Amino acid sequence: MRESVQTYYGQTLQSSADLATNACCDQTPPEHLKPLLGNIHDDVLARYYGCGLVVPDELAGARVLDLGCGAGRDVYLLAQLVGETGEVVGVDMTDEQLAVAREHTEYHRQAFGYAASNVRFEKGYLEALDTLDLAPGSFDVVISNCVINLCTDKPKVLADVARLLKPGGEFYFSDVYADRRLPEAVATDPVLYGECLGGALYWNDFEHMAARVGFGDPRLVESRRLTVDNKTLEAKLGNARFYSATYRLFNIDALEPACEDYGQAVIYRGTISTAPHSFTLDGHHVIEAGRVFPVCGNTWRMLAESRFAPHFDFIGDFSTHYGVFSGCGVSLPFDEGRGEADRGAVLAQASGGCC
Repeated sequence: MRESVQTYYGQTLQSSADLATNACCDQTPPEHLKPLLGNIHDDVLARYYGCGLVVPDELAGARVLDLGCGAGRDVYLLAQLVGETGEVVGVDMTDEQLAVAREHTEYHRQAFGYAASNVRFEKGYLEALDTLDLAPGSFDVVISNCVINLCTDKPKVLADVARLLKPGGEFYFSDVYADRRLPEAVATDPVLYGECLGGALYWNDFEHMAARVGFGDPRLVESRRLTVDNKTLEAKLGNARFYSATYRLFNIDALEPACEDYGQAVIYRGTISTAPHSFTLDGHHVIEAGRVFPVCGNTWRMLAESRFAPHFDFIGDFSTHYGVFSGCGVSLPFDEGRGEADRGAVLAQASGGCC
């Protein structure tokens, strides 16, 4: 499957127009990112095969690792956000993709106005990150955009990410997930695998896998139902449903399996420049600036023990336990495509507290 993926992304696909399904599709970026994307070379943009937007807040000066960087679109986007004092390292196994990324390093340095380039690209397999020149505990953030599904040893990749992150560091990534475990014929089909469907994890298996390697309480930031729009491939997939989903996982040892209530709360100061009015931790936590916002112990730690701590005031401690927050279940978490009225109701409910 690894050789099949290398051939698919190195030779079969020459641009995003060559994709056979809609699984890999760009999202409309927020306004503050549009001029940054405008600084990126057209050759790099043409070879973009992501399924989400992996741009977390508060990256100035950060050291970021991009897993499966391809031609480098996300590397060059994030390079502008980390600034000259930060660094973005991209890893990919495909020579053709890396050649495009490296060819335009100097172009982007000049476009960004930096004295020296703040990016570098490494060839390697994501299942073998421990063989590359990547120091343990050296990254503030690890990202990935529609690539983990292509990996043949997903638990090893997740374990290596945990090893590479600093304490309180974050794995912020988008990928494709299924609503069920896929049959062998789908999982080994070269086209379905290359199109990011055959290797998609059942969402519940992913969340348990993440917990086993040390990422407690995975947080779903956003999701959307994917269409395939290819009758031949749809026939092979049967009734399986697929979703593009963005998760954030924190490298915090003390996170618990469930959302436990300790009577805690946070107040967002509104000091993140890209989020002056509210901060979105995940799909259940939209925290308005200046508002006392009740949180579970895990959410409290995610904010207090990460790069976000300076932007919050923290109320309470872990001295008294009041049980689990109501509404913390294990049903399918993905968005089925609600209307705007329903979406507004969800956001209103999400702004009230944990879960």
